This record gives sequence, C-alpha cells and structure tokens, in this order.
Amino acid sequence: MPRFCSSCGTQMDDTATACPKCGKATGLSVGGGAAVAPASSTGLADNVASALAYLLIPAIIFLIVEPYSRNKTIRFHCFQSIMLFVALFVVNLVVGFIPVLNLVLLPFLGLAEFILWIVLVIQAFQGKKLKLPVIGEMAEKQANA
Repeated sequence: MPRFCSSCGTQMDDTATACPKCGKATGLSVGGGAAVAPASSTGLADNVASALAYLLIPAIIFLIVEPYSRNKTIRFHCFQSIMLFVALFVVNLVVGFIPVLNLVLLPFLGLAEFILWIVLVIQAFQGKKLKLPVIGEMAEKQANA
C-alpha cells in the first residue's frame, strides 16, 4: 500500500522516514494521507484514542486506564470532551426552559453541536489539537496537571 506525507501529501518510498518534498519526518501513513501515530502498548494508536475521547464513556475510561492516563494529548482531548459535554448539556437545559427559544433555536443548536463534534473528532484523528476558546484552556491546564 503506498505511503503519503501527512503534511504535503507527496507519495513516499516505503523505507522513507522523511518526506522527499517537504522534509517533514512522518509516522506511518496509509492510503489517503492521514498519519497514524505510534501505537501505545495496548495497540491503540494515539490519534485513534484522541478521536474516541470525544465519545463520553471512552473519555472517562481513558482518564482512568494506563497508558492513556499518562499521555497529555489524550488527556487533553478527554478533558475537553467532558467539559464540552457538560457545557452543552447546561446550554440545552437553559434553552429548553425558554418556550420561544426552545422552538426556534434548539434545532439549530443541535445541528451546530453535531458539526462541532465532527470537526473535533476529525482534528483529533489527524493528530491536531483544536482548542475551544474557554474550555480548551481549562482542558489544557487539567491535562498538564
């Protein structure tokens, strides 16, 4: 299966450790160009664990189970996911009690939440940290603590 640079998308030789075009050192890359992070001792790659952290139950499990609880990147995504879930729950609860906003705003709010969730999962899977304005800073502090 051909390998591609995760940065510029150039096809690389199977034995190359850096991209011949941009020079970036890459992890293993498969098919469409998404870099696969090195797997932890359990066999689950860090980028996959980071993406799964945006599901509530795996986020809680990853904060408890070794080696994920020691990985700052996975911890960041777990904390951001949990804090986002709590914040969105409170916003939905408040909007749900206001009759006019409930009918008008709730459907659009649900769609916006779903789009935000998809974007966060994709960014985490690509090994990127998308920090949300307030929640991201709090999650960063918790992950580094």
